[in-house]
Amino acid sequence: MQKLSLYGLAIGLFVNLWLSGLVPSSQAAPRDQTCLAPALARVTRHTVKSGETIEGIARQYDLIPATLMGMNAVLRNGKAPIGATILIPPYNGIRVEVPSGQRLRDIAARYKVRPDVLFEVNGCQTSPRVVFVPGVNWSPVSEGRSSVTKANPAVLKGYPLPANSTVLLGYGWYLPTGQGKPVFHSGIDLSAVIGSPVLAAGDGVVAFAASQGVYGNLVVINHQQGYQTRYAQLGSIKVKAGQTVNRGQSIATVGSTGTPSSNGPHLHFEVRSNSNLGWVAEDPNPFLRSRP
Repeated sequence: MQKLSLYGLAIGLFVNLWLSGLVPSSQAAPRDQTCLAPALARVTRHTVKSGETIEGIARQYDLIPATLMGMNAVLRNGKAPIGATILIPPYNGIRVEVPSGQRLRDIAARYKVRPDVLFEVNGCQTSPRVVFVPGVNWSPVSEGRSSVTKANPAVLKGYPLPANSTVLLGYGWYLPTGQGKPVFHSGIDLSAVIGSPVLAAGDGVVAFAASQGVYGNLVVINHQQGYQTRYAQLGSIKVKAGQTVNRGQSIATVGSTGTPSSNGPHLHFEVRSNSNLGWVAEDPNPFLRSRP
């Protein structure tokens, strides 16, 4: 695990006290260069040129089209009008007005974002009127609402390791030490010994079994009812694409391939659900807690 700086400890203590109501909302947080300006103060402006599309502009700034459409009403008909000046946020997310009587912790709970991440992303403000919530996809049907799939214990009853393990890094947005840009962790890192078996969390069909960039050696299994599990940073792979597997079957071994987010040997495990946005990452913890 990475060592926390003294500033990080101070911020953590302040946030915990603030969330507990022990620090007045008018009191300023400790600030230095680590506490960046609010994300909404760091937007850039882009003038649409002939031939540009929403998708192309999004790729240019390493964003998804939904982020640009949420920030710019002029794009919501699916077209990028030539000459329009649009706002480009520093990363994916949505702009949210804080209702009267609510605080950052209420917004964090609503969108299932860690309060400390929301706090730092918004410049360590304690009572902002408008905030940027990272990682939430804008939707034209219900603007700003995040969708959460309930864990279905009938689909994924297994655990990806032979025994329960310590979570080194949880699911969701976090701020790596020394970085000002939040990073989304699409699964959980489970502490495990190199070479130990990795098990299928449910019955299904192997959709992918090979090396895949930062994932390293990766196995992807499609399950019933539109669920998918991913097992990454593996050592050896024991299955192949198209193969049918059963819950509890050994599919690989723990390794250290790819670009791990956590220090120490571990298994990176993801649960995803199929949607009109593709395979969307879900918090694996409800599925693991639903085991018999």
